Order: sequence, then structure tokens, then C-alpha cells
Amino acid sequence: MEPSRVFHYSATVSTMQDDPALAALERGLAARLRAEREARGWSLSELAIRSGVSRAMISKVERAEASPTATLLGRLAGAFGLTMSSLLARVEGEASGAGRIMRSGAQQLWRDPATGYVRRAISPPGAEPELVHVELPPKARVAYPAAVYAHLRGQCVWVLGGELLFCEGAVQHHLAAGDCLALGPPMDCEFHNPSESRPCSYLIGLARR
Repeated sequence: MEPSRVFHYSATVSTMQDDPALAALERGLAARLRAEREARGWSLSELAIRSGVSRAMISKVERAEASPTATLLGRLAGAFGLTMSSLLARVEGEASGAGRIMRSGAQQLWRDPATGYVRRAISPPGAEPELVHVELPPKARVAYPAAVYAHLRGQCVWVLGGELLFCEGAVQHHLAAGDCLALGPPMDCEFHNPSESRPCSYLIGLARR
């Protein structure tokens, strides 16, 4: 079985230079983000307004001079009307050639350079619903603005292991293993693992409009 590919965007340019494969992934993501922007006829300034990410940061990411965190990548994907998994799938051009089965070894892994959280795209590109597995390290927090979810019809979070504090606007949900939450209308959200030592594992189901 082919080993799973880890999309780990290093926070330092020197690390990218030391790892040719990692550098290639960085360049691929940078090129894809620029291609998505240009395909829509957007300037850097327009994407900055739509995503809430500064023009300077977008420019650095598109030149592979900076690595996007989960929150930043979520903002950019949301501005394009894409989920993070769909955006990452396009980095390797998988969206056009995948079948109805996504083998375990072909499922993409992406590691957030800021928190260390690992995101696995489980379902084949374009499938409905889209399934994503996340492992959130102890004490880690990942926040997303409401705009990231604007293109979704619905979303559920099912906790597989550990505990998750999920903030949905002003409401906080404390979820234990086995609990499943159906999200309401798009709001600013935060995923937080309150444990000092145990990771939190959860599955996200996404339905696009």
C-alpha cells in the first residue's frame, strides 16, 4: 500500500530547502492558490477583502515565502467557495481523475504548522457528503470565521476520542467521545482540545450548497 502523503507546510524557508519533496508541495500549493485567484479575475486586494487575510500575507503565500496555517488556509478556501480538502486535492490535480473509492494510502494528510493538528481527507474528491478526520493535539485551538462555512449546506462534528470544546458564536459545546453535533447557521467557530496530554480525534461531515 502506498504510504499516506503528509501535506506539512513548514514555517521556515530553510526547512523547505532541505526537503525537496516538501518544497515541491509548497510550490504546488502556492501555484494553486494563485491559479484559483486569477481564474476568478480577482486582484490580491479583492481576495484580501473577501478572505480577511492581508494582501501582503497572500502575496507571500503565493510566492511560497510563507506557509499558511489551518485558519489562514480555511479563510482562503472559503473565499474561493471550496472546502480545505477540495483545495488541497487540486494541488495534485486529483479532483479530475478520482473514482468512487479513496484508498487509505491515497488519502491526503495535511499538518497545520501552527498547532500540529492533522487533517485527513477521507472521501473521494467531489463526494457528498465530504468526510474529514482531524486529530487535534493537547491544548490546541483552531479558529475559523463564519465566512469559511458560507458555501456549506450543513456540517456535523462527531468526536471519536478525547474531548472537544467547540465554540459556535457565543455558544460553547462540550463534546465527549461518541457525541455528534450538527452545526447551525455559519458563525465564527473555534475547535479547542482542553486536555493537557490526550489528543482529540473527530470526524467532520460537510455538505456543499
